[in-house]
Amino acid sequence: MFKFEKEQQIFDIAGVKIGGQPGEYPTVLVPSIFYDGHKIVRDPIKGDFDKQKAQDLINKLNELSEKTGNPFFLDVVGNTSEALVKYVDFISDLTQSPFLVDGPSEQVRIPAMKHIKEIGLMSRAIYNSIDYHATDQELTSLKDLNVQNAIVMAFDPKKPLAEGRASILKGYSGQRGLMNAAEVANIKNVLVDTGVLDVPSIGIAARAVQLVKNEFGLPTGCAPANAVTGWKRIKKGEFGPTAYDVCLGGSVVVTQMSGANFVLHGPIEFVEAAFPACAMTDAIIAYAAKRLGTTIKTQNHPLYKIF
Repeated sequence: MFKFEKEQQIFDIAGVKIGGQPGEYPTVLVPSIFYDGHKIVRDPIKGDFDKQKAQDLINKLNELSEKTGNPFFLDVVGNTSEALVKYVDFISDLTQSPFLVDGPSEQVRIPAMKHIKEIGLMSRAIYNSIDYHATDQELTSLKDLNVQNAIVMAFDPKKPLAEGRASILKGYSGQRGLMNAAEVANIKNVLVDTGVLDVPSIGIAARAVQLVKNEFGLPTGCAPANAVTGWKRIKKGEFGPTAYDVCLGGSVVVTQMSGANFVLHGPIEFVEAAFPACAMTDAIIAYAAKRLGTTIKTQNHPLYKIF
């Protein structure tokens, strides 16, 4: 267990505290819903979906969050702005937690953010994401809408190693720094995603979490489970019927042990694999961190809830 030398920032996003030293606050888990290929979605263009099944999934998510003490952001994914708006309207009534506004392009995300502002949910919305493709128009739109929270995707294929993922935040020759981009957009709460490409790269992303937190002190995490969901042999059951769930949970634990403050753990269907594994890991980290002088800053912590 360890403690970062850099003072760590803690943000309050719609009542969810995120950031800090390992052991201070529980890891924020981020399951995805309405993602590409999600079986509950009937029409991904218009945003037609099975509302009862979606509600059941969100109810289970709320239940496990309450049981474990791990808060969550819901990653709401839409292929079109029309679909994304419908999804946001639906989930906002079923949970009070913050949510990621996630789409394949700014042309999808920005109209959804405009709608979110109109209905008064901007404090709960987290723009996903500002990356090295970000245009001046996108950043200006975010500023004009007064977007408060955003994920910065610290990845550039030109610099794929951990050090490169940290350096893109500062910028380098021919590439604007993403921290500067977030400043132009006037983002108040910047969360850093260190990017995962495949299962072996989870270690690189986890190392990048440490580098980013050491240098910037910002809440940082990544999406290791996305790589596991693309692992064909494990999904086919080649290693046994429980291997997929175990590996998905294990991928999240790796990043937690590197100091991640949030983890995208893949499809919402896998909350029963992710939440217990993450809660146990948070309890282990917090208990050991006490010996380093770290104080748990919430009574609603897995160390106090799951045993």
